[in-house]
Amino acid sequence: MANGTSVEEFILLGFPGTWHFQVSLVVVFTLTYSLTVIGNASIIVLVWTNTNLHTPMYFFLCNLSFLEIWYTTGVVPKAIGVMLGTSQTISFRACILQLFFLLSLGSTECFLLSAMAYDRYLAICYPLRYSSLMNSVLSAQLALSCWLAGFLAISLLAFLTFRLTFCGPDVINHFLCDIDSCLALSCSDTWPVELATFLVSIVVVLASCVVTMVSYIYIISSILRIQSAHGRKKAFSTCSAHLTVVTIWYGSTIFLYVKPSAQNSLDSNKLVNTFNTVVTPFLNPFIYTLRNKEVKQALRRVFQKN
Repeated sequence: MANGTSVEEFILLGFPGTWHFQVSLVVVFTLTYSLTVIGNASIIVLVWTNTNLHTPMYFFLCNLSFLEIWYTTGVVPKAIGVMLGTSQTISFRACILQLFFLLSLGSTECFLLSAMAYDRYLAICYPLRYSSLMNSVLSAQLALSCWLAGFLAISLLAFLTFRLTFCGPDVINHFLCDIDSCLALSCSDTWPVELATFLVSIVVVLASCVVTMVSYIYIISSILRIQSAHGRKKAFSTCSAHLTVVTIWYGSTIFLYVKPSAQNSLDSNKLVNTFNTVVTPFLNPFIYTLRNKEVKQALRRVFQKN
């Protein structure tokens, strides 16, 4: 093969444990996945059908929900097959494709969260000029840029990983193909891939995190200058859900990827990846629904009609 590999497929181990434990995990993963797809799809439909929610903030939220559906879809169905023992093998090309798909969507999420933070910064710091500063054209351009940048940022990393040589063993101690697992199995020099991973992490994760943090520093300082307690509460409620999602996402992502080499144990990576790819997409719809007054009002109107 062109990439010099003698291994044409890998075996995914999934999670250790008894058959009953595996079945319990399958039930949890299946329920979580179903609720994730339903919850995120419901947000998209809710925003689409309520003109009151046709604003840049909810446009970005729809992009995030759409992303979360595909992000968890790229992991959970295969993971369920691995745990049931019906689909434990994955071809080399499919492994690289899954890695590229997941890392690209993860990078896109980083950029989307920073764009959403910038949107909240404009809304709270420049409320009178917000509609002219953040119009539908700019929000569409920002969203498109996030998607393009997310996929382009991972292209070189995926290409370098594809060029690695794999001589065996062919067993991946994970339920998905991630970068650390590929590096651990490669019998060629992995330094270029590790360096590319680190540099991409700095550019994608830390750069977007800095934009988000700076936006929230200005947001919090503006909120604290509001005289009335009701005004401060109202301003903070517009960004509290996003701040919660940002904290959860960046905490786990920085742990996984912002490191100079593959130093984390694969078992700890497996646990954090579960949180990133299964739990976080599941939590996001509930966080935005329970902590957002406008979304709750839109849901109430839907239920009242029915």
